[in-house]
Amino acid sequence: MAKLSTILDQIDAGSMLLPEFQRGYVWNRDQVRGLMRSLYLGYPVGALLVWETEGDAQPVRGGGSTAGQKQLLLDGQQRVTTLYGLIRGQAPSFFEGDQAAFTGLRFNVDDETFQFHAPIKMKDDPRWVDVTALFRSGIGAVAQSLNEHPETGPRFYTEFLPRLQKLINISDREFHIEQITGADKTVDVVVDIFNRVNSGGTKLSKGDLALARICSEWADARPTMRRNLDRWAEQGFRFNADWLLRNTNAVATGRAPFSALENVAASEFQDALTHTLHHVDHVLYLIGTRLGVDHDRVLFGRYAVPVITRHLHNRGGRFTDGAEADKALYWYVHAALRGRFAASAETALAKDLETVDAGGVDAVIAALSRSRKGNMRIDAQDFEGVGRGARSYPLLYLLTRVRDGLDLVTGTVLGSDSAAIEVHEIFPKATLVKAGYSRAEINAIANFAFVSPASETHLSGAEPEAYLSSLPEAARRSQWIPEDPSLWRVERYREFLVARRELLGQAATGLMDDLLTGRMPWNRELHAVEVREEAPVSDPRRVQLDSLVVELTELGFASPERDAEIADDETGRVLTVAELYWQRGLQPGLGHPVVLELDPDEADLARLAELGYDVFTTVDALRGYVHRLGEEAAGEVADAAEPVEFEVPADGEFDRAVFATMDACRTELGYDPRYFREMVLQHGAVGAVRRLLASTTPSDGFVRLWEAGRLDLTVEAMAVDPRFAALFGERERDIAQRRLDASRQGVDQTV
Repeated sequence: MAKLSTILDQIDAGSMLLPEFQRGYVWNRDQVRGLMRSLYLGYPVGALLVWETEGDAQPVRGGGSTAGQKQLLLDGQQRVTTLYGLIRGQAPSFFEGDQAAFTGLRFNVDDETFQFHAPIKMKDDPRWVDVTALFRSGIGAVAQSLNEHPETGPRFYTEFLPRLQKLINISDREFHIEQITGADKTVDVVVDIFNRVNSGGTKLSKGDLALARICSEWADARPTMRRNLDRWAEQGFRFNADWLLRNTNAVATGRAPFSALENVAASEFQDALTHTLHHVDHVLYLIGTRLGVDHDRVLFGRYAVPVITRHLHNRGGRFTDGAEADKALYWYVHAALRGRFAASAETALAKDLETVDAGGVDAVIAALSRSRKGNMRIDAQDFEGVGRGARSYPLLYLLTRVRDGLDLVTGTVLGSDSAAIEVHEIFPKATLVKAGYSRAEINAIANFAFVSPASETHLSGAEPEAYLSSLPEAARRSQWIPEDPSLWRVERYREFLVARRELLGQAATGLMDDLLTGRMPWNRELHAVEVREEAPVSDPRRVQLDSLVVELTELGFASPERDAEIADDETGRVLTVAELYWQRGLQPGLGHPVVLELDPDEADLARLAELGYDVFTTVDALRGYVHRLGEEAAGEVADAAEPVEFEVPADGEFDRAVFATMDACRTELGYDPRYFREMVLQHGAVGAVRRLLASTTPSDGFVRLWEAGRLDLTVEAMAVDPRFAALFGERERDIAQRRLDASRQGVDQTV
């Protein structure tokens, strides 16, 4: 047994650390609240598991002296890190993660609850005590403030002071510590134990297991990889450690499975990693300067890179000549576009590594051609993607960059007079929504072009039939916009897409032929440009998704991928292009991958479920799920809204207004707000509205009415109605008004 204060002192002294194979901090704010609530109430919170080893026997994260015995945390990292951050006011030396998860916790001495700092809710309220300040400075300052305040002074000695003392006594809480000791406890044995005790949590991947053994011999292995991953991130490319390890494994062994690293000595791995970093830099340079693929969003085909790095290693780090380099780029684009590594990535990678060793770039091109029965032509069908996560989006981007696409307004080469370009929707989204096109049609890749920021401002919201004829013909042709003016009418939008896809397919095939035959000139380099993809405020769905991402990340959940293409692991078939995608779960390594798909008719939901994805088809459903998780983690039912004292009018005026609004939605718009109706039946009209206003994310109903141009039917409009203002708190009315003001700007522009 050891007191919490003693454990924290050990961390300060550098005698309690993390083994290098441990992953980072993944808890969210509700889990932090739940831990503190359990400790405050005296509930059990579990034992710790440590690995006792000599200071220099195993690589550790967090530094400290190498002399003496160390205790390496195997189970309990999240709890210990949380408590260290709350009590010390800073993260421990071994920390990797987001400190916001445990920053700003408050304790209410009146109702004995824990909440994170909410400036408006807690302003000038002495009952909310800063937990970290209490632990760091003691009871004195807090006690004086509570004792002298007229609202809390009378209850200070009898109620509040004992509660503060109970909270601060958490530092004396004793934890049971299980220890793993003995010379026979090798890193392989300990990693196996780690995975067993973490069977319900963050397990180590096969890559982690391979790297754990290498780290036991070369302590700087993982830090070296992290430094270079950070370096690439600064250049605009985000890779994970497993991807870099795949490349290093390819260079070191020529094989795909991580098990191949079992026979690689640490010195050999170090040498292979050095060469890998050089090869990857060279590949990224070529992809960027020859194809214009210069940022993370358009870097498709990531698992094709290890094949090219292996070939470079076989050739001493350089291609034989420019023609061979362009052939490698030709294969890279086709492998990415065809989803070569979308299904059974390790199997496909193993085959391609074997092929490139045997016959070089020509061999992998031939193998890919055989798998397609000789059809290597890019056609209109290849541009049928939806959203910026589709494989055809990077193809459209690189085609525009390599073929010197012109700005639609100025007629200058994109990127030549501005370091930034923006995605432009040829047919405005609002126009297509109003015309009744499906969301998949609205987000079609063939509706995308690229312009400078100034030109996007000039063109924003303009009808194609009106503005396209005024643009330079050369600019339209450079971005493969059909020249038939009749196709620029909104009623012929589907025909426009067909025609533009044909033009794009022809242009892409020509580009690929130039790469394959060495006809593309080498007398210039494409320079990186910034691509701004933010949707305007007039897109209600994008505003809702942006708000949801902010809300969830502030709660401590991971940031999702946007517009992510998800393929079948077995066949490579595209199952959906999800609006939001948490590949490793809402918390990295915990739970199933999570998908938000707002166009269920365009996705194979049954197959996604079969493959283990948690799929949500509305924002409200995902938010509800997340908040239920939060309530469970916190160990309490969280209030959905600020407490306000009110009386429902005796004549039931508000209730009648709410039901009349729901009836109007059905009769006037053909929209049945079923989710809101269920909330009203469960919580009452006022309670339902207040719950919707408690969130910073607009509800699905609000977005639906925004798109229809009927903000007058929203609960936000009712909350600011002078007749009902007394029913809601100031913060709720403020949220409603700000949401209406922001959305009305968009409605005025688009409806």
